[in-house]
Amino acid sequence: MDINTAIEDFINYCVFEKGLSDKTKESYQYDLRVYKSFLLNENINQVQHILTSNIEDFLKQRSVMEEKVSTIAHNLTVIKNFHLYLYKTKIVKVDVSEGISRPKLQKKIPQVVSMEDIDRLLDIQLNTIFDYRNKAMIELMYGAGLRVSELISLDTYDLDFINCVIRIKGKGRKERIVPLGEYSIYYLKLYLEKRDTMLKKMSCNALFLNNHGKRMTRQGFFKNLKTILKKQDLDENISPHTLRHSFATHLLKRGADLRSIQELLGHSDIATTKIYTHVSDDKVSQDYKKYHPREYKN
Repeated sequence: MDINTAIEDFINYCVFEKGLSDKTKESYQYDLRVYKSFLLNENINQVQHILTSNIEDFLKQRSVMEEKVSTIAHNLTVIKNFHLYLYKTKIVKVDVSEGISRPKLQKKIPQVVSMEDIDRLLDIQLNTIFDYRNKAMIELMYGAGLRVSELISLDTYDLDFINCVIRIKGKGRKERIVPLGEYSIYYLKLYLEKRDTMLKKMSCNALFLNNHGKRMTRQGFFKNLKTILKKQDLDENISPHTLRHSFATHLLKRGADLRSIQELLGHSDIATTKIYTHVSDDKVSQDYKKYHPREYKN
């Protein structure tokens, strides 16, 4: 089978069988496009002709080009998934990527914002509709430990104020239910009272809107967060993911269970969550209500 066809089949499999998100699909397509270009330069256009040494040479070339170790590791992960697919679907007889080890990544301790700085960040004066929106977004992002992609993809019907939970569409289109604290509920309701004025006479299910009455974008949220950080005289390197790390760390410091934090963050593997530490199992909602510093509004 030619490489182009094999890659197209693999991407379709990932999208329709594995539920690959649009963002991850684009990442896979890019990595495989670079890989394909290398193979074609080596006069290899059939997947059956790819050898283990070809993959190793590709990784060496990426290293010589001074690509980051994390980038090369991601390249290899995609390539391994691709070759495993070829083997499992019997397109090839051997998985030539099986014996290749991933480069070791240096584990970085996540940046965490102190509770004092969280309070400063959230001390937003509510004057305009955009202030109400920004306040609700940051309260929810920190209060529920959301990824920025999860935050901006929320729709109004994902909120359940009766049961005090929110439905999150996570990585790989996996959904999870996360408890809402009183702070998040309070400021979400304030924002929703004013949200219709942002719609510009259009219909939109997106929970958080931009100034054009459309769904807030990732870039738009980053820009708003930077503006708020600067105004509050806080480190402008604080990112949305920093708030997510802070959410987990603050829960843990107050005694929450690591397994519960895994569920709240939507980690498929607890090894990802173990960057914080290790504790025993407990109920997710109970841990959230008992330990999260913004569960109750005074």
